[in-house]
Amino acid sequence: MNPNRGKPRPWPGPLLAASAALVLAGCAGIEPGSSMRGVNQDVQGRLGTALRVELHADAAPADRVDALLKVPLNPDAAVQLALLNNRSLQSRLHALGATEAEAMQASRLPNPGFSFGRMKKGDEIELERGLHFNLARLLTLPLASRAEARRLDAARREAAMDVLALAAGTRKAWVQAVAAAETVRYMRQVQEAAEAGAELARRMEAVGNFNKLMRAREQGFYADATLGLAKAQRAEKASRERLIRWLGLWGAQAQALVLPERLPDLPEAPKDQPDVERQAMAQRLDVQAATLAAEQTAKNLGLTRATRFVNVLEFGLVRNTSNEGPRQTGWEVALELPLFDWGGARVARAEAVYRQALHAASSTAINARSEVREAYGNYRFAYDIARHHRDELVPLKKRISEEQVLRYNGMLIGVFELLADARSQVGSVNASIEALRDFWLAQADLDQALIGKADLAMPNTNLDPVAANEAGGGH
Repeated sequence: MNPNRGKPRPWPGPLLAASAALVLAGCAGIEPGSSMRGVNQDVQGRLGTALRVELHADAAPADRVDALLKVPLNPDAAVQLALLNNRSLQSRLHALGATEAEAMQASRLPNPGFSFGRMKKGDEIELERGLHFNLARLLTLPLASRAEARRLDAARREAAMDVLALAAGTRKAWVQAVAAAETVRYMRQVQEAAEAGAELARRMEAVGNFNKLMRAREQGFYADATLGLAKAQRAEKASRERLIRWLGLWGAQAQALVLPERLPDLPEAPKDQPDVERQAMAQRLDVQAATLAAEQTAKNLGLTRATRFVNVLEFGLVRNTSNEGPRQTGWEVALELPLFDWGGARVARAEAVYRQALHAASSTAINARSEVREAYGNYRFAYDIARHHRDELVPLKKRISEEQVLRYNGMLIGVFELLADARSQVGSVNASIEALRDFWLAQADLDQALIGKADLAMPNTNLDPVAANEAGGGH
């Protein structure tokens, strides 16, 4: 047996120094939960309200959801409910948690390896013990940790963009649902008036005071009003269900959803933002994320160049013990010789990926400038159109209606002339509701375009009231 067995084992100085340095370097890891705090830091101040994103292991607390549903849901409450209850967002936030765990793992020191061998040759017994470290991973640990931290930061920004997109989509769905419900209420009034006119025309024809043509016109208006009400109800049902999906409601909670009766009034003046492009470049998270991705790729390119030759590098302690000879101690280093693969392909790929990220960042910035200009243009035009309806068309139609009532009271016109005037106002009132709806949709698009990619839709330019009402339900 080995006479040196049981004696203290010397620990090599170089390995001790390297390990101590790397342990100190690995201590500065990623704090658990920091990514969620970063998401809240990114979204707060951009949403305009004191909203907070929370991560739930299971369903959102029912009491908090029920508290928001007790009163008619305003836009801010709708966004808060969506952030609390939307399962797709929760899935995205848990994916961010997985990325955070991977980044934390990348900053940890690799576990050492221990080997033990026992060989017997005749009466001779040889014991071999070894302690191994992956030096390649140890040496590149600081670089890999920084790369993973940058990847986590990019994932955090993407999650923040998802939160902001959810908020913008919820606001737009709320606007569409409220406008559709308001249209249904008005179209129901029109249908009831048309039904009364058609019944009156039928009775007057029966006593010989109306001809068939005049009755058919009233009956046709009643049929058109009934069809318009059905289309409005279809649009109202679809828009309400769309809002319910954004809010993540189902069952009794979906049935308990109550909306205000009308949209908010038009502001007295629009926002004047001459430097809208500069604001977008300073605030948009997708531009920041694309720039960060390009920087991360550049850093990874430097890491690839540093390790293009050293692919396998291990440092180990070796101790051989035999009962027929003295104990053997020492260390060994193993590395791969670049005889066939010089790493040029990996470097070329990294450079190509970097150029790809660089062009992607430039494309994102160019598109962001155009999107925010388009969103601001849509916002200003939508405001001007809605104001024209509010200040010119609606008051004018109201004055005409009042004059017609005066003429009817003075027996200068009959009931059917009065009904014909009311019939002409249907398109004007529907257009006014849609103009106010389009303004608030443009407002939501502009707010989103200033902080991230917005889902911009072409403005509705259809001048046919019935067709415009049908198109409005498909938004």
